[in-house]
Amino acid sequence: MKTAAVPGPRTAAALAARRRETETALGRVREAITRLRYEKAQLSVAGIARRADVSRTLLYDNPEARAIIASAIAEAGDRRTRSLADHDNEREATWRERALNAEDALKTAHVEILAQRTRIGELLGQVRDLESEWTEEAIQRITTENTTLKKRVRQLTADNRTLDERFKAARSNLRFQDRRVADLEARITAPAPGS
Repeated sequence: MKTAAVPGPRTAAALAARRRETETALGRVREAITRLRYEKAQLSVAGIARRADVSRTLLYDNPEARAIIASAIAEAGDRRTRSLADHDNEREATWRERALNAEDALKTAHVEILAQRTRIGELLGQVRDLESEWTEEAIQRITTENTTLKKRVRQLTADNRTLDERFKAARSNLRFQDRRVADLEARITAPAPGS
């Protein structure tokens, strides 16, 4: 029958040191998980190992480390799922609000279109009423008078242009005559040479 060997003092000290190192490493793993959660970074074994400055082997081999990481990743997954669900709910609420706003705008547009159509109908009716008041003879007479008046306006415009040119010529002649009179007056009032 075999008896359990009792470790020697050196072995016990080495085991105690190893346990302390493992506990310190697990403490760093917990801190790394807390920091990654605070930074809202994705939790992964590689990321936690890098942040905690421990080997991946420790994280895979140590049952307590595996449990801590599994719990943290599961909790982060739940949070991510909840966050995605909240985001989907917000997006759905936004779309619902946009749909309601669009529906209200559509109702307003339909009311405005109906009002515009009614107004157009009224105006077309007024145009028809105005058109029905005029007989064919009256329209022909007004068209003839309009043509005659246009000819008269053209004639008066031409006459006005001619009179304006005559007026400018007369003004020019008057200026010339004024200069001539002033020149003659100057000669008359000037003393004769030799007197």
